[in-house]
Amino acid sequence: MKTTVDLLHIGDKATITYVDLDKIPLKLLEMGCLPENELEVVQIAPLGDPIYLNVNNGSHLAIRKETAREIEVELHEK
Repeated sequence: MKTTVDLLHIGDKATITYVDLDKIPLKLLEMGCLPENELEVVQIAPLGDPIYLNVNNGSHLAIRKETAREIEVELHEK
């Protein structure tokens, strides 16, 4: 099922399918937020922002909800 990172829940695993290069900071791209890479939602702040991700089982990132909205993913079946 295709969705965006901001709609995922803690523990969800997904594969990145599309990243809008004009709206994503270069630093996130350098840390692995690229199509075909895997990610897992580790934690979400109480108000939903930021979202803490583990990308490719190595890069741990905290991203803002508005940025997460720009990363399309394919959710893995549980």
